[in-house]
Amino acid sequence: MSIIAKLLIALVALEHVYFLCVEMFMWTKPRTLATFGMTQAQADASKSLAANMGLYNGFLVAGLAWSLAAPSEFAGMLAIFFLSCVLIAGIFGGVTASRRILYVQGVPALVALAAVLMI
Repeated sequence: MSIIAKLLIALVALEHVYFLCVEMFMWTKPRTLATFGMTQAQADASKSLAANMGLYNGFLVAGLAWSLAAPSEFAGMLAIFFLSCVLIAGIFGGVTASRRILYVQGVPALVALAAVLMI
């Protein structure tokens, strides 16, 4: 994999570390409430659901990190799989929740995936 592809994978992984932190640890904080347009009551009611989403983002981070650390004969396949998972999640979120998710999550994954496929 090229250095550019690895850097893009790392950026997608870091983005998902941020999502994990927001969803698992900062869900009921004022900044998160403002970002998602929630009331404190809505955040409190959805806190465990958000933590679950954060955990899934952690699994994506683990897979992307694995693709960066894996031997070269497996790294590309791992990167393609986990970036595809991120892309599909971004598309699904963009269609079902907010178009912004498509741009924030899906587009970076698509760019990284394109870089991986340009081996």
